Amino acid sequence: MTEEKQNEQFDESNQDAQSVATEDVEVNETETSENVEETVEEKVVEIPEAELEQLKEKATQEEEKYLRLYAEFENYKRRMKQESDIIKNYQSQRVLTDVLPALDNMDRALKQEGDSEDFLTFKKGVQMVYDDLLRSLKDNGLEEIESYNQAFDPNIHQAVMQDNNPDFESGVVTEELQSGYKLKDRVLRPAMVKVNE
Repeated sequence: MTEEKQNEQFDESNQDAQSVATEDVEVNETETSENVEETVEEKVVEIPEAELEQLKEKATQEEEKYLRLYAEFENYKRRMKQESDIIKNYQSQRVLTDVLPALDNMDRALKQEGDSEDFLTFKKGVQMVYDDLLRSLKDNGLEEIESYNQAFDPNIHQAVMQDNNPDFESGVVTEELQSGYKLKDRVLRPAMVKVNE
């Protein structure tokens, strides 16, 4: 046989094999899709109405449980943020409270009188230190409570004496004996005052 005849026979046998394979694949695809449909039809099962209701009720209960848990977690996050904010806002409270007696002593020292040049120089130095310290404390949230000629407020004032001064109305602070201080909206120490009758 010549080479051309061999090639023609080879091509013909290849074409025959391909057509047989294609027919097999088509038959297999048809059989497979029929099998899948039968399997799907077999798996569809009728659920009794009572069991369906139980499943729906269980799903509702699980959803409610999830929603409650989610709400609790959101509340927890909100509380943690509030506590964090409070800690951040009032973190300097202890230090400020501890420094107040030193501030009072410096204030008393500045109220002393003297004529000598050494005393005046010393007083000026104390005044500078006092001003710097007070400025630093105010930068950290310390506020002095205004008392003189203000209406007495038991939340921020501590009345230690009564006065009978006709120049002031009744219930008004006539003298501040010791300064009071706040940190934001929290009273660190009430002002000790003398109140008019």
